[in-house]
Amino acid sequence: MLKLCGFHISNYHNKVRIVLLEKGIAFDEEAVFPSQREEFLARTPLGKVPFLELSDGRRLTESSVICEYLEDAFPGTPLLPADPFERATVRELVAYLEVHVELVVRRLYGQLFFGQPADEAERQAVEKDLAKGLRGLAALVKFSPYIAGGQLTLADCAAFVHLPIVSAATKAAYGRDWLDDLPHWRGYVKMLEERPAFRRVNEDRKAAFAARRK
Repeated sequence: MLKLCGFHISNYHNKVRIVLLEKGIAFDEEAVFPSQREEFLARTPLGKVPFLELSDGRRLTESSVICEYLEDAFPGTPLLPADPFERATVRELVAYLEVHVELVVRRLYGQLFFGQPADEAERQAVEKDLAKGLRGLAALVKFSPYIAGGQLTLADCAAFVHLPIVSAATKAAYGRDWLDDLPHWRGYVKMLEERPAFRRVNEDRKAAFAARRK
């Protein structure tokens, strides 16, 4: 059986969980956190999570790589369109969400959520880069009803876990929710949460966060 290794607060771990649940793939989980310990690096070379262990001992790292593997290995419930161009547009959306939006805002997480010293120069740099990223994302999203069109895709699994934390981070850093410039995103996320897989992952995330704060 597959084993997904990571933790329930991680948005990238949760993206993979949603894919596994939506596709109906049986899997186990192992709660682990990033580490540079030698024995951990033997399992995930950069010490990052999530990573996926196959039943034969092989492993995969990087959440998008894992999702693509699951799509190829378990095609019964597809989360990519059949048309090559439409498949590419889903991957494009995931790249915009992660590379040009979430990973940009992530540069502020230490200041906002983990007590690191404020860095005004970095805050201003993120503001500039995020404006470009969100402008690009707004040009691609459809919300009709899903982010890439009429079919639930890997891009929805990514958007569901990333958009809320981007919203919270921009409010904390800049005093306003930058996703207010992305019409319909709140209703879209609410719609996704009506699906059992998305709701389960979100409830587990909230429970893990509450337990960590105790």
